[in-house]
Amino acid sequence: QVQLVESGGGLVQAGGSLRLSCAASGRTFSTYTMGWFRQAPGKEREFVAAINWNGGRTYYADSVKGRFTISRDNANNAKNTVYLQMNSLKPEDTAVYYCNADLTIATMTPGGFWGQGTQVTVSS
Repeated sequence: QVQLVESGGGLVQAGGSLRLSCAASGRTFSTYTMGWFRQAPGKEREFVAAINWNGGRTYYADSVKGRFTISRDNANNAKNTVYLQMNSLKPEDTAVYYCNADLTIATMTPGGFWGQGTQVTVSS
């Protein structure tokens, strides 16, 4: 079992930056592929970024590639946290961002563990 708590959302102007954090509890955190998804009003939830269990591989949606960076601190330093650094934000990045654990990279299918979400609003 993994419990996820996101933080770091807020209101920012276009071109600005935010860093989202996802604090995870549970001894199996370091074995999971972790990811971020987002859902804008009236739209389906979509994949944003993912990182494999040891941080050696990362994956991004085309819409955020080059602007967002996903990283993680595993149990070695007891932080159990996944980050999403978001730069050069655009109004279309406005959404609720969700942390997810145990997603399947091959299909970008989310795993069964979700955080409560954090709102990101980018003003033009």
